[in-house]
Amino acid sequence: MSSLTFHKMEGAGNDFVVLDNRKTGLTMDEIISLAPKLCDRKFGVGSDGLLVLEPAQINDVDYTMIYRNADGSDAGMCGNGGRCLALFASHHGFQSKQRFNVHDAIYEAEVDKIEHWVSINFPDVIAPKKLQINKKKYLQVYTGTEHIVSFEEIDRLEDEEDLVAEGSFIRNHTLLNPPGTNVNFVCIDEKDSIFLQTFERGVEGLTLACGTGALASAIATHFVEETPGKDFTYTVNVKGGTLEVSFRFEEDKNLYTRLILSGPAHFVFTGSIDL
Repeated sequence: MSSLTFHKMEGAGNDFVVLDNRKTGLTMDEIISLAPKLCDRKFGVGSDGLLVLEPAQINDVDYTMIYRNADGSDAGMCGNGGRCLALFASHHGFQSKQRFNVHDAIYEAEVDKIEHWVSINFPDVIAPKKLQINKKKYLQVYTGTEHIVSFEEIDRLEDEEDLVAEGSFIRNHTLLNPPGTNVNFVCIDEKDSIFLQTFERGVEGLTLACGTGALASAIATHFVEETPGKDFTYTVNVKGGTLEVSFRFEEDKNLYTRLILSGPAHFVFTGSIDL
């Protein structure tokens, strides 16, 4: 029986199993097969998803990030996962400033190893699209992966059974499949501050944080509030802590640019598992 070394990490409570594939040399098929086993909270390590550090697969990046949901499906970009992987990379031969790709998209990360704080610059995002399902209005935003945003009162965010029911319904709705979507429930707290609960596709439940969901929710909040100005920063309060989102709104282009997701990232433990 072979043994696999792994690292457990978390970013604002969004937790991940991390593999350094420069050493293990796993194929993509093996990574996909391993994800459900490693992420299982009863029979595996337990996590929201699997992060893999790959040698650079395209030009002009330091490394390639592979992310798989807990069920093995392709999540696209994972914001908190990217922040954790950047911290991991900074402890394993890479500088504090890094460039990495997820599929064809390139991201830039900056790591503060002392403060355990990581920021990632995202590609530009097109303004949200309005959507209505069963007479309820939503916003659709793509921030490296698919997101739906629903604005709620604060009491609704505490009814997690109800959020899971609606999140599952929207995630699997025929209008949005394939590939499905993540669903964000947002309460606007005060100026530049929101509360967020996210139902994540591939986890099929609520997670303590979602980085790309925080980006999508902050953008959606600016979109509905029509706040004047050009540069914005939002505090995003999630169950696992606090994230920060900043961006510039290019009104003439209906485009969100200079997107930055920032927040905490930590190592939890290192171990090995028999396969």
